[in-house]
Amino acid sequence: MKTFVLTSPTGASGLERRDLPTPTLSANEVLVKVSAISLNPVDIKCASGKALYDSLKDNDPLILGWDLAGKVTEIGAGVSAFAKGDRVFGMVNFPGHGRAYAEYVAAPADHLAHVPDAISDAEAAATTLAALTAWQNLIQLADVQTGQRVLVHAAGGGVGHYAVQLAKERGAYVIGTSSASKRDFVLGLGADEHIDYHEAKFEEVLEPVDVVLDSLDADHLSRSLKIVKPGGHLLTIAAGFTDALETRAKEKNVTLTHHLVQSDGGQMTALAERLTDGRLRAEVSKTYSFDQLPEALRDVQGGSTRGKVVVVL
Repeated sequence: MKTFVLTSPTGASGLERRDLPTPTLSANEVLVKVSAISLNPVDIKCASGKALYDSLKDNDPLILGWDLAGKVTEIGAGVSAFAKGDRVFGMVNFPGHGRAYAEYVAAPADHLAHVPDAISDAEAAATTLAALTAWQNLIQLADVQTGQRVLVHAAGGGVGHYAVQLAKERGAYVIGTSSASKRDFVLGLGADEHIDYHEAKFEEVLEPVDVVLDSLDADHLSRSLKIVKPGGHLLTIAAGFTDALETRAKEKNVTLTHHLVQSDGGQMTALAERLTDGRLRAEVSKTYSFDQLPEALRDVQGGSTRGKVVVVL
């Protein structure tokens, strides 16, 4: 099968195209013939020797990637939820060795869900790590409620565009920050208010909020704490969680959470239901061929992507 292997922690340039044997299955796995792979900022961080790289570097070969959609071609002895020919999608083995930059992936069945009939494989692959991150933070941890004010930073990006939709589904008043170029997109997702971060400092123009989902840096997280109401929740999926910040949050009676997303087939099924009935939509801004995967990763590294970048096979 065709793969991309990380041969050195030098970013996209460290990826090497190789042909490797198709993986064998464990009892709880299915073999997926991959048709679409979604890329994330954590991919480029890991490829550059950061994030999860230290925990994965001893794998030989090291095949990055976690987000996929495709068709089941083989079934492990212990699997009953899927059959050969089923279209499936999921975030596989995160934060472990996902091996999704490949033509075939041996995936734990409980990390997958069925792809809705009306949804393309590219859209399905896009609705994996980013959508699960938004779900686990806003639904599972913050338990967003009707009438709450929710601030989503980078609302036009991968995690952000799902977070806006999920918070709106829960009945929240949603504020999204992004560049002006994504304003109409963010409002079209259901946001009630938009702030162009080039034009205004959000902490100076916003009334206090109940929940903030932040994906940026330590300074941004510190600024976000200023506008969270006592009893509110500040969630981060990036760096910047310090003892000093935690002390400030406790003094203000704000819950501060740094969450690393986990693979979960049940939650994938919940996302699939929302894709089916239109409560959730995936924005795939650009697709690349498999041979263009390093170029696609450089695109993600640029940090200005609207929605998701997907590689199609």
